[in-house]
Amino acid sequence: MKAADTPGEAGDGFSLLLDDQLCFALYAASRAVTHRYRPLLEALGLTYPQYLALLVLWEHGTVPIKDIGAALQLDYGTLTPLIKRLEASGLVRRERLPQDERTVQVSLTEQGRDLRERAAQVPGAIGDAMGLSTRDFDEARRLLRLLTANVSAEA
Repeated sequence: MKAADTPGEAGDGFSLLLDDQLCFALYAASRAVTHRYRPLLEALGLTYPQYLALLVLWEHGTVPIKDIGAALQLDYGTLTPLIKRLEASGLVRRERLPQDERTVQVSLTEQGRDLRERAAQVPGAIGDAMGLSTRDFDEARRLLRLLTANVSAEA
């Protein structure tokens, strides 16, 4: 492997400068966006991961916990405590299927369904904070989904 000829150049033509790293731009953007969510979600009594789980339930209704994990790309060990906290807050209910006790279904309580109305302002507030045109927003989402699929396929 050839040593870098200039301080920012790696031997393969890629830069080692922080500002040239796509991974750092993604990391910084993710932190900035989730930071912007924090006060909006605190007013609802939610964390960001809890909000994401509720988005799945608001969209699909009663869902097996494994399907929530698949949608959020979270493993069972991470998702179970999150769902338990939502249940302790009275927002969801967990039930094992009588015909297959290995399957845990998660459903919204009335309180969880009602929270959807209060959460309806969150996406618009975040969209405004992002300051992207509809075209740029759609393109950013498309590219991020492509990047996720490509990197996940390599793993």
